[in-house]
Amino acid sequence: MNSQSFSELQQYLETQVIGQSELVKQLLVALLADGHILVEGPPGLAKTRAVKSLAECIEGDFHRIQFTPDLLPADLTGTDIFRPETGEFTFQAGPIFNSLILADEINRAPAKVQAAMLEAMAEKQITAGRKTYPLPELFLVMATQNPIEQEGTYPLPEAQLDRFLLHLNVDYPDAESELDILRLNRGEARGEHHTPAPKISQSDIFSARQEVLNTHMADTVENYIIRLVMATRQPAQYDNTLDNWIEMGVSPRATIALDRCARAHAWLSGRDYVTAEDVQVMAFPVLRHRILLSYQAQAEGICTNKAVNRLLSLVGSA
Repeated sequence: MNSQSFSELQQYLETQVIGQSELVKQLLVALLADGHILVEGPPGLAKTRAVKSLAECIEGDFHRIQFTPDLLPADLTGTDIFRPETGEFTFQAGPIFNSLILADEINRAPAKVQAAMLEAMAEKQITAGRKTYPLPELFLVMATQNPIEQEGTYPLPEAQLDRFLLHLNVDYPDAESELDILRLNRGEARGEHHTPAPKISQSDIFSARQEVLNTHMADTVENYIIRLVMATRQPAQYDNTLDNWIEMGVSPRATIALDRCARAHAWLSGRDYVTAEDVQVMAFPVLRHRILLSYQAQAEGICTNKAVNRLLSLVGSA
């Protein structure tokens, strides 16, 4: 398996999801790194279309789940159904038993539902009654949040945010992309939009994941990842300002995520080795939801992107 097939997949998805190339790339990174992605952005930015287009190209079932305050865990996981003809209970699988899941507005679900998602995302299994059921080997969750409307929502706790491999912020497309979106919607798309969708099997994905893990990473790059992670935990050693901003650093999951995502980014770029630039590119989506800012930083309007940017400027790659 080589990266050319995934490059073709990326090019195809960019013709279907116009103006959101970063979202497309990070979806593929999450797929190759075997993790889940949290996408935050205003409505109507093709978040659903992105994961649905991806599902059409790979072997696996897709399901969209709309999260609401009245949702129950059994609505996701399934439940035991009593069969009068046999006098026995039979497990009826819920929508979580699909390869690709779009968890739309996940922060609208109450804590019990979020906990059910947490087990599925972390352990690739769900528990219903007294039994535990494994989920498909290929299992990817893309969850969305609306940053504008917060009334009636249940913010995700830090423990659950940490289970997401990546956190991506999407914004409005530029004027040129907006025109392409308009024409695509009217059926006046340019020729390349009619390119047949590439097909990638699950065995191809698992093979690609193994190649990603085998991508060469020099000791200097490994040490760079460790220094970045440790700087979030001991910011005072680098800068007083950073120390005032960061309340709590990232967990070892961030170290593992940064390693896997940097490898996936390098592999998608057609290289068999990882550079410090791969780490720097992936630092934002990997760290932004894991760094806990202090009250002082929040009062000053400091966002985690600014904290990560300062972190990268302070911790040298050499």
